[in-house]
Amino acid sequence: QVQLVESGGGMVQPGGSLRLSCAASGIFFMIGDMGWYRQAPGKQRELVAIVTTGGSINYGDSVQGRFTISRDDAKNAIYLQMNDLKPEDTAVYYCNADSIASPIAREINTWGQGTQVTVSS
Repeated sequence: QVQLVESGGGMVQPGGSLRLSCAASGIFFMIGDMGWYRQAPGKQRELVAIVTTGGSINYGDSVQGRFTISRDDAKNAIYLQMNDLKPEDTAVYYCNADSIASPIAREINTWGQGTQVTVSS
């Protein structure tokens, strides 16, 4: 069973920066693709950024050029550096990861509990 623990959320003024962290723990054979999603009140959850096991990265259109995702496989962790934050970035940010428990097990997908990011003056 994999657990994802996020940290680093908070409140910041427009134009400010925050860095989110997500670490995977528990029993698993391998962590696969990892990413960040967000959900604002009254809106659907949307992709923020994803990084594959091969290092390929994709960003949501609204964060391209402002957010940077990175991955540390030694720590089974990903990070999201968020710069030039805007009020519309306000949301709960969720970490997501694929994992397998053994070489013959099927892949499972896990969500973290979420961390609140609020951008307001």
